[in-house]
Amino acid sequence: MTEAFFILSVVVVTALVFDFTNGFHDTANAMATSIATGALKPRAAVTLSAVLNLIGAFLSIEVALTVTNKVISIQGANGAPAPELMGVPVLVIIFAGLVGGIVWNLITWLFGLPSSSSHALFGGLIGAAIAALGVGGVKWDGVITAIVIPAVAAPVVAGLVAGVSTWIVFAVVARVPIQRRDAGFRWGQIGSASLVSLAHGTNDAQKTMGVITLALIAYGSWTNLQAIPTWVKITCALTIAAGTYVGGWRVIRTLGKGLVDITSPQGMAAETASAAIILTSSHLGMALSTTQVATGSILGSGIGAHGTTVRWALAGRMAIAWLVTLPAAGTMGALCWFAAHRIGGGLGVAVVMAALIVTTAGLFYRSRRTPITPVNVNADWAGTLAPPETPAPIKIAA
Repeated sequence: MTEAFFILSVVVVTALVFDFTNGFHDTANAMATSIATGALKPRAAVTLSAVLNLIGAFLSIEVALTVTNKVISIQGANGAPAPELMGVPVLVIIFAGLVGGIVWNLITWLFGLPSSSSHALFGGLIGAAIAALGVGGVKWDGVITAIVIPAVAAPVVAGLVAGVSTWIVFAVVARVPIQRRDAGFRWGQIGSASLVSLAHGTNDAQKTMGVITLALIAYGSWTNLQAIPTWVKITCALTIAAGTYVGGWRVIRTLGKGLVDITSPQGMAAETASAAIILTSSHLGMALSTTQVATGSILGSGIGAHGTTVRWALAGRMAIAWLVTLPAAGTMGALCWFAAHRIGGGLGVAVVMAALIVTTAGLFYRSRRTPITPVNVNADWAGTLAPPETPAPIKIAA
């Protein structure tokens, strides 16, 4: 086994780990409101979402073919890696960027914060590229057009669309008895949430496909710059579906119960707005943050419904997480590249991979102190992610 093949193998595994974390981190985007309103049982919701993410991953490759070339200067105009970076240099940059994205995904999952997996990936790659190539290794115009502008515009547009839709819905059904109204909209939520899951598959699974394909081109085992290998499509689709099925219950709880006290009409309006925007972005080849779209839609549905409680303090914490995602993941990506480069070769990559495994185990162990499961994900929000403790029954002496 050559050193380059070993590093390629580690890159592929690491990319699939990122794909898996993307799946469970973003399940909330599609299913949080349906779970919160009771339209779907928690486990049924994530199963449905997993199946539709799997299907959606095969519907488009527009995002996959453009994802990396927009923000970092490791490829030529035709999409192939720059000749001077072919082989190990590109593979190490990609690996370090993926590690940075994974660690940030896990940290935000631990705190139940719906941050952007897309921006975590971009941030990690940008940090690794700066560490390896300097500031010139980043396409700053691409960062502005592909990341910053959509990051600002997407949640605002989604919030406006969901807010107006919610207002119209409540105006139309104002005289319908609440019980009958909610029962009807719960059925509608199943359809709209399914559409969001399908849209998520067409957008987010593509990013990992693009990263793995770039690694294969850099290694020299793939030469078609206009297509994705079939095995990459299948593997990435299955992996993001598996991650979705696991269910990121911590983030689901925050979006479903923490941000807005949501009802079925609001949930359907929010999900429909999210699906429309995500599908449009996938068709245009835009690597949009589905998390920011979904969060903006839920906030908009809260604003559009009179008398709904919107927890702005929690929304502010989410906004802070969004702002620091790029620099935080970038810092981690840069540190990983420096460590791998300093040690050198396959050994450096192996050491960073071992550090990732230890970090992942530590974060998972920490999450077990306040476990969120399908059983307690819908518990009343008491100001924190941890569900309120159920009082122990009082024993009466005989």
